[in-house]
Amino acid sequence: MAHNCIVTLVVCVVIVNLSSFGEGDQKLGASFIFGDSLVDAGNNNYLPTLSKANIKPNGIDFTASGGNPTGRYTNGRTIGDIIGEQLGQPNYAMPFLAPNTSGKAILDGVNYASGGGGIMNATGRIFVNRLSMDIQVDYFNITRKQIDKLLGASQARDYIMKKSIFSITIGANDFLNNYLLPVLSVGARISETPDAFVNDLLSNLRGQLTRLYQLDARKFIIGNVGPIGCIPYQKTINRLNEDECVELPNKLALQYNARLKDLLTELNENLPGATFVHANVYDLVMELIRNYDKYGFTTASRACCGNGGQFAGIIPCGPTSTMCSDRSKHVFWDPYHPSEAANIIIAKQLIAGDPKYVSPMPIGRLRDL
Repeated sequence: MAHNCIVTLVVCVVIVNLSSFGEGDQKLGASFIFGDSLVDAGNNNYLPTLSKANIKPNGIDFTASGGNPTGRYTNGRTIGDIIGEQLGQPNYAMPFLAPNTSGKAILDGVNYASGGGGIMNATGRIFVNRLSMDIQVDYFNITRKQIDKLLGASQARDYIMKKSIFSITIGANDFLNNYLLPVLSVGARISETPDAFVNDLLSNLRGQLTRLYQLDARKFIIGNVGPIGCIPYQKTINRLNEDECVELPNKLALQYNARLKDLLTELNENLPGATFVHANVYDLVMELIRNYDKYGFTTASRACCGNGGQFAGIIPCGPTSTMCSDRSKHVFWDPYHPSEAANIIIAKQLIAGDPKYVSPMPIGRLRDL
């Protein structure tokens, strides 16, 4: 399975630019995006990896590239792209590994996300290469030093602390491409109970978020793990009916999500000046899957682009895949990832700020803090 991540719609949330502060050229803040293939904007193009999306027809509706693939795992924009636009960001955050991500370009933000990446370093090793969250934070440390050189230490610190938003969309692969892999291969299930594995995830994530805080990050959006048992891949390989989801992956996601919420409460209390916003992707995506027709979709189970089985969920999207006639009518673009049409609905909900999906505040308010 060469694609990745997962779907989890984990929402990305990305984010955004911020209201002006100070004088000078840099009136808008930066969007720093961390995560997996839900928000990868092309980092995996520069890695020798089995998880790539820089092949057609991926990106067919991405107008910024003229419909050519960019390495985004969807037909158009990611949730991060859409939220950035809505909040006034002039340019998409560029992939850290792209050669032209340098100089003043980094002041709009940088995307470190990587298809197949997870909280744990072992996650996604079936793809050979990917950037784990630890490596993504290491790369932000490099960017952080570059911003010091561009703006000077004092202004750089203000720029990062007051105006920049850090969005993290990660965790789905830690289940799909680690814990839930067949026991005889490389999954952690051989040695750990679900409780112990979730403990490890939260402990690692706490360390990663604390490192970002020590590098002056203050405004965070963290997406929980979506209903990974409902993606076309899982439905297809488990031979489910259209309205069914695989129980174990969703149960694990909910177990992790409950603990993630507690972690963010803890960090809000213990890291002075930081604000951690929780994006409840699980419920948001489940709403879309259960009531897809209400949102103008004709299916929430069949991939638009893919091959194999009842839901086109086995073989990832590529040049030989079958493709649906109306991409706007499918919740899922491929066996793992949402379509741009679904991403738009998710992004708008996160910006609108319904407390059941975004707490303790909507993204726009976080931007203006």
